[in-house]
This record gives sequence, C-alpha cells and structure tokens, in this order.
Amino acid sequence: KPELPFFFFLLRWGDDEIFQLAISDLSLNDDILQSEKITHSVKLIEPNNPFQAVQEACELMNQGILALVTSTGCAAASALQSLTDAMHIPHLFIQRNGDGAPRTACQLNPSPDGESYTLAARPPVRISDVLLTLVSELYWQKFIIFYESDYDIRGLQTFMDQASRLGLDVSLQRVDRNVSRVFTDLFSTMRTEELNRYRDTLRRAVLLMSPRGAQVFIHQAVETNLASKDSHWVYANEEVSDADIMELVHSSLGRMTIIRQSFPLWRDTNVRCMRNNHRISSLLCDPQEGYLQSLEVSNLYLYDSVLMLANAFYRKLEDRKWHSMASLNCMRKSTKPWNGGWSMLDTIQKGRISGLTGLMDFRAEGSNSHVQFEILGTSYSETFGKDVKRLASWDSSRGLNGSLKENRIESGMQGVTLKIVTLLEEPFVMVAENILGQPKRYKGFSIDVLDALAKILGFKYDIYQVGDGKYGSALPNGSWNGMIGELIGKRADLAISAITITPERESVVDFSKRYLDYSVGILMRKPEEKINIFSLLAPFDLAVWACIAAAIPVVGIMIFLLRRIQAVRCQNSAGGHPPPSVSTSLQSAIWIVYGAFVQQGGDSILGSMALRIVMGSWWLFTLIVCSSYTANLAAYLTVSRMDNAVRSFQDLSKQVDLVYGTVRDSAVYEHFRAKGTNPLEQDNTFAELWKIINKNNGFENSVSSPSEGIKKVKSYAFLWDMAVVEYAALTDDDCTLIVAGNGMSTRGYGMALQHGSPYRDLFSQKILELQEKGDLDILKQKWWPKKGRCDLQSHADAQPEGRALHLHSFAGVFCILAAGLLLALLVAALETWWNSNHCRREQTKEDKEMNLEQVHQRLNSLLDEDLAHKQLPGQSIEISALDIGSMQPSQSLEALSARDYPGHRGPPPLSVTTFLQESHGAGRTLGAVPGRTLPLAPNGGLFRQSPVKTPMPMSYQPVPGGPIPEINEPSHGTSI
Repeated sequence: KPELPFFFFLLRWGDDEIFQLAISDLSLNDDILQSEKITHSVKLIEPNNPFQAVQEACELMNQGILALVTSTGCAAASALQSLTDAMHIPHLFIQRNGDGAPRTACQLNPSPDGESYTLAARPPVRISDVLLTLVSELYWQKFIIFYESDYDIRGLQTFMDQASRLGLDVSLQRVDRNVSRVFTDLFSTMRTEELNRYRDTLRRAVLLMSPRGAQVFIHQAVETNLASKDSHWVYANEEVSDADIMELVHSSLGRMTIIRQSFPLWRDTNVRCMRNNHRISSLLCDPQEGYLQSLEVSNLYLYDSVLMLANAFYRKLEDRKWHSMASLNCMRKSTKPWNGGWSMLDTIQKGRISGLTGLMDFRAEGSNSHVQFEILGTSYSETFGKDVKRLASWDSSRGLNGSLKENRIESGMQGVTLKIVTLLEEPFVMVAENILGQPKRYKGFSIDVLDALAKILGFKYDIYQVGDGKYGSALPNGSWNGMIGELIGKRADLAISAITITPERESVVDFSKRYLDYSVGILMRKPEEKINIFSLLAPFDLAVWACIAAAIPVVGIMIFLLRRIQAVRCQNSAGGHPPPSVSTSLQSAIWIVYGAFVQQGGDSILGSMALRIVMGSWWLFTLIVCSSYTANLAAYLTVSRMDNAVRSFQDLSKQVDLVYGTVRDSAVYEHFRAKGTNPLEQDNTFAELWKIINKNNGFENSVSSPSEGIKKVKSYAFLWDMAVVEYAALTDDDCTLIVAGNGMSTRGYGMALQHGSPYRDLFSQKILELQEKGDLDILKQKWWPKKGRCDLQSHADAQPEGRALHLHSFAGVFCILAAGLLLALLVAALETWWNSNHCRREQTKEDKEMNLEQVHQRLNSLLDEDLAHKQLPGQSIEISALDIGSMQPSQSLEALSARDYPGHRGPPPLSVTTFLQESHGAGRTLGAVPGRTLPLAPNGGLFRQSPVKTPMPMSYQPVPGGPIPEINEPSHGTSI
C-alpha cells in the first residue's frame, strides 16, 4: 500500500484542527484514495516568520515530500516561494489576514526561470474591483476611505488609479488603534466651517477595518454627531460574521452596506454534504453547527486544498505516472531539484474540485479565480433592529448582479412603465388576440394578477416573449438563459409566467411574495376499465369449474345406481314397489346433487348407509367449494379495484407499465435530480423516478417543452406543475385525463425582478392585500373551476373508495339467468309441440268415443224397433256398458233375453248401468250410431275412468201393441 505524505505549516491551532478533519474525512470515505494511506506532518511556526518557515521546510524536504501546503502571511509566503521554486516542490499557499483586517494582495517574487511552483489556493484580493463597481452603481462622486494602521495601503493603489481616471474625488484617512483620539483631534484642530465640510464628506464613506475597529469607529462617529440619518457608509471585509454585521447595522445611524465573501453552496441542501461523491463531515456542511460559524475563510480554503491534493494523487496513481518522493537537502549546493515536481504540479493545475468554498482550480495564471461576494444593506431611514437584506452579488465572471439604487417607492408607481418578459404557459399566460399590425394581447391567470397590481399601483407595462422559450437555468459557464437571463442582463424589469421560486434563482434575482402555491403533479390518461361480464367466475380457474361441472353428473349417476340397487333389493325381499314419493330416475338424482351444491336442498333420500356416505361427502365438498369461492371473490374484487391505480409518486415508481418524464433542464427536472441523487434521502422513491426521467440524459423519456408533454400524455405520464396539468385535464376535449400526485405545497409562483429592484417590496405588499381580500381566490376560480366540463374531483373521490360494484361485474350472473330462462322457454315450446303432435295421432280414438247422449239415443232406437214386435217382461235386465258395447245393431232383444234369461218369456224389464262423475254440469249421453258398434273407453267401458263412480239404473216398461209413442214421462224413458 503506497504512502502519500505531504506536509503542512500552520499559523494557529485552528488551522491544525481543520487540517486533521480533512485528513479524517478522506480516510473514512475511501471514495478518492481507496487503497492508499495518507501520511502527513504538521509544523507550527510563528506568525509571518520567514526564517523559521524556510528552516522547517528544509527539514521536511530531507524526510521526503510530495507537496507543501502553507497558511502564512505574505513575508513567509515569499520566502517559501523561492525555496519551492528552487526545489521544484508544488506549493499551495493560503493567505491569512492578521487580526481580522481586510486582506491585501501579496507581492510574490517572480520565478527566475518562469516556472512558479507556488499556487494561490485563496483567490486574489478583489475588494477594490467590488468597491469600484459599487460606487459607480451608487453614482458617488465624492467620498472618503477610512483604513486601519494594520491595513496595507498599497492594496488600494489600483483602486485609486481607476477612480482617478473616472474623475472621482477620493480621500484617504488612516485610523489609529485609539479611535476616540481621532475624533478628539478633529474637533480640536478643525474650525467650524471645516468641520461642517468634513461632516458632509462623511455622508459617503468606505471603511476598511476589522469588525471590532469598525464598530468602535461608527459608535464614536454617532456620539460626536459626525454621522447623520442621511449618511451612507460601506463596510468592506471578506471575513465578517452575521453577528458582526448586526452590530454594525445597529450602531449606524443612516444607511449601511456590507461587502463580504460568500459561498452559495453552503445553502444548497442537496449538495451540502457531498462534493463529487466525497462526503464532508457534518461539522463543516451543516450551517446549524456552531463550529462552522466560528471558522474563518482561510480555514475553508485549507480544507479544499487538502481535497485538491488528494484528487491529484489519485489521478497520478490511476495514470501509472507515480514518482518517488523527494528526499532533498536544501543546505547543500550540490542538491538537485525533484525530477517529479513539474509532473506533479501539472497534475494539480489540471484538476478541479467542488469543495466548501465552491469550485477550485488553478487554470488562471496559477491562482484560484473563483470568488463571489454578496452585498448586504439596509434602506434609508429604516427602523432600528430591522433585518439586513441581500441587495446584490458580485463574482469574477459576471460582475455585479442586482441594483443598488437608492430610489424608493412608497405607495404608488404613477408614470412608471415596466419592461416585462414572459413565456407562454397555459393557463398562466396565453395569447388572447393576434391582429395583424397590432401588438399581441395576452390573457391568463398571471396576466390577471399583473393587471390587478397595475390598477392598484398605477403603472403601465410593455410585455414581450423570451427568445429561447425557457424559464431560466444556470449554464456551465456561469451565465443564465431564459427569463432569468433577461433580468440579469437588465433587459427586463420583471418576469412573469408560471415561474417558480427556487433557491438557485433567488440567488441571482429577487422574487415577490408567492401568489399561487406550487407542487408537482402527474398528468396521465384515465385507465381504461376492462369489462369482463364473467368476472364473478374469475376466482376459480377454468379447470376448476370444469371439474366441478363434471363432478355433479358423476355423483348423480352414483346416487342413481345406488337407489336402483336399493329398489331391486326391496322388491325381491318384500315383493312390493319403492315408495311412490321417492323417484329412482337419473334426472331426479342429478337434480338432487345440483340442489345440494347450490345449497338449496332437494328431495329427501331414504336410502342405505352408502347413500348417506355419498351425500355427506358431497355436502362437505360443497361447503369447502362455496367458502373458497366467497373468499376469493372478495379478494379478487378488491385487487381489481386497486390495479393500475397511480395516486402518488410512490405508486408511479413501483410500476413498470407506464413511462413517465418531465421537461428537460427545467425546475421540475432539477428538483427530481436533486432529490434522486441526494445520498441522505431516506426514501428511494425519487432515486427510482430519477433513473427513468434521466434515462439517456433525459432524451428518451423527458420532453423539450410542456406542450409536448401534454400532447404525449395519451400513452405517457407527464410530471409537471400541478396548476398546469390540472388546467390541461380540465380543458381536455374528451375529458380522458386525470391528475395525481402530492398536493402538499413546498414552493410557490412569484414575480421575478432584478436583484435589488425597488419594486419588490411594493409588489409583495399588494399581493398580500389581494390574498387577504380574496381577489386571488376569485381569479383562481376563473381559470381552475371546481365544477367544469371535466370534473376532476368526482374521479378523485371515487377512485380511492371503489366500494360499489358496477353492473358489468354482475352482468355474467344476469346472462346466466337469462340463458336459463330462454332455455326453459325453448323446452316449454318443444314440449308443447310434441304434445300437440301426440294428441293429433290420438284424435282417431277420441272421435270413436261416444258421449252419454249418443248412448241414450242408440238405446231408444233399439228399443223402439224391438217393441214393435215383442213385449218385454216386467223384470229388469241389467246391461252393463261392456254388454252394450258388444251388441250389434241387428241383434234382437230376444237373443239378449235368451242369453241372460233363458226361462223368461215376454218382454223383460231392461236396466242399463253406467258410471258418471259426481259433478254438476253436462254429461255424456248414449246414442246409437247406425252401422257401427259402440267403442270402448280406455278403461274397458264406454266412458273414461273417473275418480268417483256412481251406478245409475235405467228401467224400461213395455207398451202393449202398436207403435211406441214419444215418451215424455220419466217412467217411460231411460234415465241417466
């Protein structure tokens, strides 16, 4: 395991602590140097002692060294520069400022051969550049600069030269450590007229002092009445804490402006503790830690220098260009420089890291050029104790970003015309009319809010669309595009559209109060409900249903066989028949099995033990099948309601069927990137979402514009602003779109203004008034109606509940019922047709049957013919229906008498017995049919079998001589 030693000089113990913390973070993470061990040596020297610094450095070089990191003053740095240039040892220099005074540039000696091995880890002093920009922005023509005795006045040489070329009247005055003596001398040496002129000069002043010295100076100026309420003082110092700033503001009487170095990455919660996959200790990345607040700027650059060297060592090992360590003796004249020094220096200069101070590299003439300042201040005549505001920012690439003008807007903007940049986004900003030759007219929710503010404040505006069609995001070169770029370039006074308030944007522009809450929503097509009318059959597989259907006839056949065996056994043993109530047919057995299966019972089975065992087994089978079906049906209906239900980001990340994305390089895209790549995020939902959104760098699933995403949503889930996607769903032609997602508001929509714009507070105040009056709610209801053509709320309420079953879920049951009814009707029709044909074939037999009236007429005719020749005796003759049916028409009564009554002479009495049903109504009559015999009824007689039969005698009395007259009395006829 190779060892990588580098050595470090310290000025104070605070630097020792931060250096040890940097080494500890590198050793614990194993993300940069996975298998290498870092060794180091720390030496403490006296403040700014060049001789001691060189002596300690020579001792360390003799032990072996790869690089040198120092934190000293300018004198020691100059001596170490000569040594490292001679020995070719890379040297990272971090300049310190003594006692908190403003820093001045170190005048290092040029290298004899032009190859300087000293790299300035802390950027060059840029206070003079910031001051020159500030006084030009404030239009100062005359002012005075106060500086402490510890401040190197040579650092102002460049500033004084540039101010002179601009025609500015600049005065310089040194302030001794005894500040009170300065003002005492002023009052004692100046006359009244000179003191008044001096007081007027003090109205515009720049303080180049330590925080403690500035507080005393301001306090003495207020006490001696040299500071007035209309005075404006600028305090410039790279290292000044928030507590010191509040002390200065509270001590001052007029307006106070503070210039200090800033590190915007500290406030970025997403990359706060991660720098290029390197985890930083929570003591340094968490602003809430008191340890971080106590650190100086030089401490932060020291940590980043260690991180820069570790990255350079890793690249050397990876490229297999590692050199042995330098073991040099700088006291010998024959000592040669380290042969690997230039290669190591070149590797360091080509590297770049992102650390506590932001970006660090040494590509600009051997120094780190990345530096940013923030300008804080208070407004004129502000009340005591009010918070300090961030007015503008300044960096080495873009210069001043913001406005420092002193003009103030109290209550109105009469006569003011604002230049407004916008971007079309429904329903925030849309084109109302586009008449040829006239400027475009716009409409939308944001336009309505702007018109309401214009009516209240009295301003006018000219509006135009941004050229690149973007809201605004930071580019790799540090500039901004879109509407934010228009504001930074001062081409527009205000930007309005569906623009969200983000920390990154707020660092370069100002925002008004939010006028609408913001959240991210999911726009997607309504899931098409799959209708299966036989869904109630889904709890069982088709094979299970087939086995159940086959089991019913099988069990029915078995029961039929067992009952037939039982019936045969009973006939053989008792000679009887099975009970009439018990049917032994196959149809009856299958019907009993089916009735038991559907739990409707059936005919009772009076059978043997085998039948009881069969039915008991079938009942148990039925119980298990029905219980399993009921349980599975409930589970199936519940799961079917939950299928394809995307209601949140968690649901979206877990499914794989629906593709989703957002607009590339937008605030939503950056939001998912930050959440998805944050290693401290506990939930992996955003990591899964970001994996799909950023597939192929966002070109596969994400889109280039919101309108493209909305058009694509037919087979796509579009992640975008909740307000925009809700409007798209409300105005959809087919009402087939739905909106899901988290309704929690984390940010809001605001109006973006230039940094330091005088209109920000006034716009914010009037927006709050519109919210309090309810005017914003009315405007919101206009563009997002609760009940429109497409009702989103009803679908949102019904989707999670899903308790009611729709008709199509039971359509299969109704179809089965309808099929049973139709089958029954068909069978009934077939039975009717069959019976009608059978009755038609039997019609011949029916025609031969004679009713009672026909029998009566036949008997009367026979009696009339025979009575004309014979006289029947008085005895009655019993003639049954069978006898009458067997008589021929030509047969005489004598033959009948001779057969039945051989010893009788004379006309016998005739008695005909028949059977009639005991009921009221018309009966059949007996009558004679010539040439035919009387047919027998099916039961062997003339008449059909009746349940109840009553014998009715027919008596006959002869009439002597001559034809028989028509009989009218009952005694002379046949009664039935």
